[in-house]
Amino acid sequence: MEATRARKALIFSMLMGLASFIVIHVSGEHSPTSRFSGGPYHNQIRKMQDFRASFVRHDSVSLAPSTPPSPSSAQPPTAASSPRVYRVTSYGGDPTGGRDSTDALLRAIADAVQGPSSGSLMEGIQNLGGAQVNLEGGNYMISQPIRLPATGVGNLMIHGGTLHASDNFPNDGYLVDLSISPTSNSKEHRESSMDAQQLSSSTSSYYYEFITLKDLMLDSNYRGGGISVVNSVRISIDNCYIAHFTTNGILVQGGHETYIRNSFLGQHITAGGDHGERNFSGTAISLMGNDNAVTDVVIFSAATGIMISGQANLLSGVHCYNKATGFGGTGIYLKLPGLTQTRIVNSYFDYTGIVAEDPVQLHISNSFFLGDAYIVLKSIKGIAHGVNIVDNMFCGYDKGFEIVQLDQSNGPFKDIDQVVVDRNNVRGMNLKATLAMGSVNGNGSSWIMDFNHVLLFPNLIRHVQYSLSASGGQFPNHALRNVSDNRVVIQTDLNVTASVFITANQGVAN
Repeated sequence: MEATRARKALIFSMLMGLASFIVIHVSGEHSPTSRFSGGPYHNQIRKMQDFRASFVRHDSVSLAPSTPPSPSSAQPPTAASSPRVYRVTSYGGDPTGGRDSTDALLRAIADAVQGPSSGSLMEGIQNLGGAQVNLEGGNYMISQPIRLPATGVGNLMIHGGTLHASDNFPNDGYLVDLSISPTSNSKEHRESSMDAQQLSSSTSSYYYEFITLKDLMLDSNYRGGGISVVNSVRISIDNCYIAHFTTNGILVQGGHETYIRNSFLGQHITAGGDHGERNFSGTAISLMGNDNAVTDVVIFSAATGIMISGQANLLSGVHCYNKATGFGGTGIYLKLPGLTQTRIVNSYFDYTGIVAEDPVQLHISNSFFLGDAYIVLKSIKGIAHGVNIVDNMFCGYDKGFEIVQLDQSNGPFKDIDQVVVDRNNVRGMNLKATLAMGSVNGNGSSWIMDFNHVLLFPNLIRHVQYSLSASGGQFPNHALRNVSDNRVVIQTDLNVTASVFITANQGVAN
């Protein structure tokens, strides 16, 4: 074994020595006295030179501090040194945040967009093959929104660093803006934008597809928002921390299937208990499109955690503790009367609640409501269809708050169908449901059960079941006499001692 190792070491030393010898000769082949300009010997030299180069890492990172190259001298990465990875520092970006890096970021993105493509995603959207714009763990100050210079592109990732807005960043802008840019930021950017536009020739009805924003911290510096996604499809926002926004942390408008995962959003960086949180403003996430998903996201400060005005969105594992209004801010607001189609599951509403306008096909389950947080069904046109509020936990401070409340300031709910509020466990709050059970014991000919303290909707009982058990061997005739005002009246033809068990249901379909 030792002999074998010794032989391998000797062979390796000989090869390295030969490579060094060849380098000496190659260094002279460009000099006036060079005798080797071609032929088999020259080819052998080239092969040995390539062999020696294979022992050297070309992408090694120096540990010594260095000054970023100026934008004028920065050269874009070559395919050999960094295949499809466009490093912002190579374009003159300042990773310390001391200088404006807007142009460097835009040039890196422009080169990525104009790089080689491999077929199409949706019709009219070019597949950039997974090209990456790498922020290299830097902190970059920007004075304008970072936009893609062309529509009709996809399969691109921007990742790995921090962007923070400068003091002159536009108040209505977003740090990363996936929308059509009305203006350009520089002459060079305008030229690259025109080239990219010519290359794209998109016929898709969507601007972008499969753009990934990952491992980013976005600091809006109280000037505008974090991320805007407009009319795009299959966008991924993963492991992002978005803070100091004044409009929206994330805005999704139009398009389909934007997935927001494993992220943290807050207007102010706090872990609760902030004396100013009653005055927090802004919206952490605004979903103005369809078929999106928010999964495992924390919203720690904002006036509204998630505003939904699009259809068929899924929220799972969301933790809202944005205590914006009297320590009871709105966690989720569903502002799409009559077209809700929203599922909220496995979430945590920490001193914040849910408001749903005219809910239609709304499902809320397996969630925890802490600190007197509750659900409000708000009447706009008085519609509530296909609502399930089931299997949740509510915990409060015995202040008399009901777990589900009706806001009928615009008029009563009058079109109610398939609404189920049931199987919720409650501590320190008042239980409300659409299914109620009770019993009455006594002697007489009339038994009355009042369900107003439990039933959600006023004066609405659609179905009643009861049983009467008389003592003393009596078998009176009995009947359901009245169900008005959420009160059930059972009557017998004789005075008897009996127990009456009653179930009242508001949620049975018409």
